[in-house]
Amino acid sequence: MPSALIIDGHPDARSLSAELARRYAAAHGDARILALRDLDFDPSLRFGYRERMELEPDLIDAKQALREAATVVVVTPLWWGSVPAVLKGFFDRALLPQQEYRYSKAGLPEGLLTAASGRLFLLADTPWFLTPFTGLPARTHVARGTLRFCGIRSVRTTRMLGVKDAKPERIASWLARAGSLGHRDGVRDAARAGISTGIRDRGDEAEPQAIAADAASSSVVATS
Repeated sequence: MPSALIIDGHPDARSLSAELARRYAAAHGDARILALRDLDFDPSLRFGYRERMELEPDLIDAKQALREAATVVVVTPLWWGSVPAVLKGFFDRALLPQQEYRYSKAGLPEGLLTAASGRLFLLADTPWFLTPFTGLPARTHVARGTLRFCGIRSVRTTRMLGVKDAKPERIASWLARAGSLGHRDGVRDAARAGISTGIRDRGDEAEPQAIAADAASSSVVATS
């Protein structure tokens, strides 16, 4: 099982979110992309938590991947202060009590996922200078209320704001950033697993300049 699981929460494979997921995965070297748009499952928790729904094969597979991943990455746009319906539905259906989390006798939540690290790529059309007024509620929802709640203690967020009006150079820098972080996380995950890659972790500058050049020539549309 790959050491990193990347959850692509965008319904459109042509989106910048989807391309960021691909760039991160390629640079990581031992990652799997879970594109939710390609899964066959009912995103509605039809009975709430009163009655358990039968899990579809794609959800069973996804839950197993979540349990085995050393790093969990979520890539999502910010829509109406939240995440796309397919991502919210995935969280509702796949993260279940007594499986991904539970409550102690004292009533305190205990996460059951064992990934050592998490990462959130959050894209929004909202310009950065408006965030003091609008906030980024999806960051709290995903990073704290979901990933950390389920046991992933260290979750880092990379914000990419003003996507709709971003110039090609800006998009290229975001794609290069995703590659750089993917490379760095890949080196870290390999070290944790005791695998020698022969590649030195050089932090955010680890990716070669070719990644930035390749990103600049990308035909990705400026849509989150």
